[in-house]
This record gives sequence, structure tokens and C-alpha cells, in this order.
Amino acid sequence: MNQAEFRARLAQIKLIASVKEAKYLEKAAEANLSAAVLSIGNIGVIKGYVDFFKSREIPVFLHLERIGGISYDREGIAFLAHYVKPDGIVTTRNTLVKLAKKQGLLTIQRLFLVDSDSLKSGLLSIQDTQPDAVELMPALLPEYIEEFRSMIDTPIIAGGLLRKREQMEVVLQHGATAVSVGSPSLWKESFIHDYSVVI
Repeated sequence: MNQAEFRARLAQIKLIASVKEAKYLEKAAEANLSAAVLSIGNIGVIKGYVDFFKSREIPVFLHLERIGGISYDREGIAFLAHYVKPDGIVTTRNTLVKLAKKQGLLTIQRLFLVDSDSLKSGLLSIQDTQPDAVELMPALLPEYIEEFRSMIDTPIIAGGLLRKREQMEVVLQHGATAVSVGSPSLWKESFIHDYSVVI
């Protein structure tokens, strides 16, 4: 999957499953998702998890800091790209975004908005790394999503602390391209709408 295809899928389907337990792999695969982000597993099982989603034509990303046994260097990223073969990675680290891009992987850079300084440093980080998408956490800060949206062209994924469909709709209405949720009960929600206009 290339950047244009990924961004088009994000804009159309708007829902990412953040899978944090192996017992929920099947449930995620049954949902209508723009992608699955795996925050589970280790070097011994991760290829099987990736193949599971790819066989169902669901783009799959690995949250690198949560996958055991993978080194965070050029060789580790090359191993992922050429053997495990996810569509991309999620990370907070600038260096990993750059290494993954060199290996042809899609990248989602995760930013935590804790204060105004993190907003400024996050924008500088994105300008430096040029990820394929940005995940802003926590999601329940719609005014910051709007502010980011006004300053970058990169798709914004809102993640963290989303517990209800109504919260998901609010962040979409405030400029998020998609939402990332870890609650399996929310994966059944459908967001094939245009939320570009605030209601």
C-alpha cells in the first residue's frame, strides 16, 4: 500500500483498531477498518499476526515500542520491512520514522499533547520527519486538532481516551481524518461519512 492509497482509505473509513490483546485479533479483523495497529506480540509471533490481517486485506501497522525483541535500529527496521512486512509502523521517535521511510514502510508519528510546548515541538517534529499520518493523543482535545489541522496537510488520527461514538464524532468534526480506538465494542461503529464540515 502506498501513501496515496493509505490516505484515501483513512479518509473513507475513518476507523483504526488499536489491538492490545491477542484475543481481540479476530474481532478486529471482522470490523470495517482503515487499518489495524498492533501493540502486542514479539519477534516470534508478530509475522503471524501481520499475515492474519494482510490475508483479510486490512492494512496493518506495528506500534514498535510495544513489540518485544525488535531492535530500534536500521537492521531491526530492515528485518521488519523485509521479513515481517507490515504496511507501516507507529512510533513516537523521529529516528524510527526516518528509518522506516527509507525501508519503504508507511509511518504514523504519535504525538502526546500535554502542554503548549508539546504542540510546538510536535509541529517541528512533523516538519522534520514528514510522516504519512500523525496520531494526536489524547483525542479529547478537539481545539488542538483544529489548530494542528490549520498548520499541516498531513492526515490527523485522534487516539486515546475515546470511549463513546459521540466522542469519536466530535473529533472527526473538528478536523481529525480518522480515530484510533482500543475498545473492541467501538470497532463495530461505522464512520463512512464526510465529517469535514462541523455540524
